[in-house]
Amino acid sequence: MAKPFSSICSSQTERVIAYWLLTVGFMVFIIIFIGGLTRLTHSGLSMVEWKPITGWLPPMDKESWHEQFDNYKKFAEYRVYNKGMTLEEFKNIFWLEFIHRFFGRLIGLIFLIPFIYFSFRQMIPRYLYPKLILMLCLGASQGFIGWWMVKSGLANEPDVSQYRLAIHLFVAFVILGYIFWVALGLLKPIVPIELDNNQKKLILHVKGIIILVVITILSGALVAGLDAGFVYNEFPLMDGRFFPEGYFELTPWYINVFENLASVQFDHRWLAIFTFFTCVSLFFRAGKMGTNGRVWVAICMLLFIIAIQVVLGISTLLLVVPISLASLHQLGAVMLFLSAIWTLKELYSSSKN
Repeated sequence: MAKPFSSICSSQTERVIAYWLLTVGFMVFIIIFIGGLTRLTHSGLSMVEWKPITGWLPPMDKESWHEQFDNYKKFAEYRVYNKGMTLEEFKNIFWLEFIHRFFGRLIGLIFLIPFIYFSFRQMIPRYLYPKLILMLCLGASQGFIGWWMVKSGLANEPDVSQYRLAIHLFVAFVILGYIFWVALGLLKPIVPIELDNNQKKLILHVKGIIILVVITILSGALVAGLDAGFVYNEFPLMDGRFFPEGYFELTPWYINVFENLASVQFDHRWLAIFTFFTCVSLFFRAGKMGTNGRVWVAICMLLFIIAIQVVLGISTLLLVVPISLASLHQLGAVMLFLSAIWTLKELYSSSKN
C-alpha cells in the first residue's frame, strides 16, 4: 500500500517535486531555443499537418518521405522561397520542425507521468494541485497555439502571422516563468514578513523590470515575424536618422507598432535600451540601500545578463542576423526573464533589514 503524503517528510517531498518542475522548466527552455532555430532557418512550415496523437514517428521509408515533400509543395512557401528544392534539402528543414514538435510531446510526458505517480503516492500537497493543473492546461494549449500559428503560414502568404508568433512565444514564457516561480517557492518557501519601504520599492522596481522584459520580448517576436532585423542594420541610427522616416507610414497610425518594419525595429531596440537602464537604476538603488546577500547577487546577475543581451542584440543587428548570434540573443532573453523572476523571489524571501 502506498504511503500517504502525511507519512513522508514534507520538505523532502516538496524538494523532489521542485527538482521535477525544474527539469520540466529546463526542457521548456530548450524548446524555446529549438523554436527560435526553426524560425531562423524557415523550417516551421515544413510539416503541413498536425497529428497530435499519431505524429510521434517521422517518415520511415522513401515513399513516406516523398509524400511529405509532395504535401509541402502544395503550399506557398515552396512556390515562393524554395521552388526547385531537392528531397534532401527538404529533409534538412523537416527534421528541425519534427524535433521541435517531438520535444514538445516529450515535455508533456515528462510532466504527466511523474504527476500521475506523485498523485498516486499522495505526495502532492493539496495547495499545489491547482498550480500543477494550470501548468498542464497551459502546456496542452501551447500545442494548439503552435499549430494555429503554423496554419497562418499555410495560406496565400508563406509567412506565419507575427501576432500568432508573439502569442506562441508569450505563452511559452508564461509556462516557463510560472514553473520556475513555483519550483523556487518549493525550494525556499516565502515566509510572510512585514516589508519595509525600501524592500517595497525594490520589489516594485523589479516587477516593473519583469513587465518591461516581457514587452521587449513580445516586440522581438514582432521583429522576428516580420524579418525586421534584416533592415536598418546600423546602430544607434536608422538610415542615418535617430527616428526612422517611415515610422507612421501605415494607416491607421497604431498599426505601425505591429506591422511597420521600421516602427517595429525602432520600438524593440529602444525598449531594450530602456530596460537596460532600468536595471542599472535598480543596481544603484539597491547599492545605496546597502542590499547584500542573495538579493545583491541576484541583482548583479540581472545587470550582467542584460548587459550581455544588449551587446548580443546590437551585434545581431549589425551583422544582419546570423543564426548563431540570433539564437544566443533569444537564449539571452530567456535568461534575463528567469533572472528577473529569481531576483523578485529573493526579495520576497529576504529577511527584514
